[in-house]
Amino acid sequence: MNISTYIRNPKGMLVALLQHFGGWIPDKFYLKLLFRLKMGSKLDLKHPKTFSEKLQWLKLYNRNPEYTMMVDKFAVKDYVANIIGKEYIIPTLGVWKEPEEIEWDTLPNQFVLKTTYGGGSSGVVICRDKHSFDKQKAILKLKNSMKQNIYKSLREWPYKDVPHQIIAEQFIEPDAKTNDLPDYKFFCFDGIPKYCQVISGRNTTEAVDFFDKDWNHQPFHEPRYLPFADKLPQRPSQYEKMWQLAGSIAVDKPFSRIDFFNIRDTVYFGEITFFPTSGFGGFDPTSYDELFGELISLDESLLR
Repeated sequence: MNISTYIRNPKGMLVALLQHFGGWIPDKFYLKLLFRLKMGSKLDLKHPKTFSEKLQWLKLYNRNPEYTMMVDKFAVKDYVANIIGKEYIIPTLGVWKEPEEIEWDTLPNQFVLKTTYGGGSSGVVICRDKHSFDKQKAILKLKNSMKQNIYKSLREWPYKDVPHQIIAEQFIEPDAKTNDLPDYKFFCFDGIPKYCQVISGRNTTEAVDFFDKDWNHQPFHEPRYLPFADKLPQRPSQYEKMWQLAGSIAVDKPFSRIDFFNIRDTVYFGEITFFPTSGFGGFDPTSYDELFGELISLDESLLR
């Protein structure tokens, strides 16, 4: 944000200052400060009730060392392939430590570049035509993304030790009619998928919708700042298959979000996320924050 934006949004300024200068602050106290600024309420870690609170609790106490591999966009591919099969994995075309090392001549006309340790859309570069592709702009975007530190700014500890790399993946052609590539994100509790979040309209107006197992549309948003789609997404052809695969991957995890793409009749694994919107997205209506929180069972033995 620029200075004028900070003036209009003083809380945003305080968040930015905390994330930039607060690296020395212990995780628990840091998350309490960040939660107060972002959510406008006190973070109750002794008796967490909401989805937002419980995700902060899991950041602090559910530190399964395997989670680091699961959030690594390169390493997770072998992990997931061993569970559901390599046919669901988007092929990797190359791996590099720095943007300047990318071997452009080895890449096809269309491809996708990603940082391996998060960063959301800021760490993704899509090439639809190599001949008109701006390599220097792509390198700059990737370099800026590589400066991000999700552990430092949001205390998502699994990212702390993920190797900082860049991967090239096979380009997945979006739907020919809509030019959209919806994400199907399955919210899983104790290994069981309960809801499918659909993110659509990334090339136009990004929207979010939730559906249950029978594809009934749900009356809430998460994150709260994204609208419902103007036209509800159609049920994907492999919905039942994705639901099944999500459950296979989510086993033995108190909460996880398992993402897929479904293009025509083909399913591709996207990623595993343990902290959607880092637990700060919020719900609209707000009552669903607590309803989702009730679905997460916390293992208090982790406190010992």
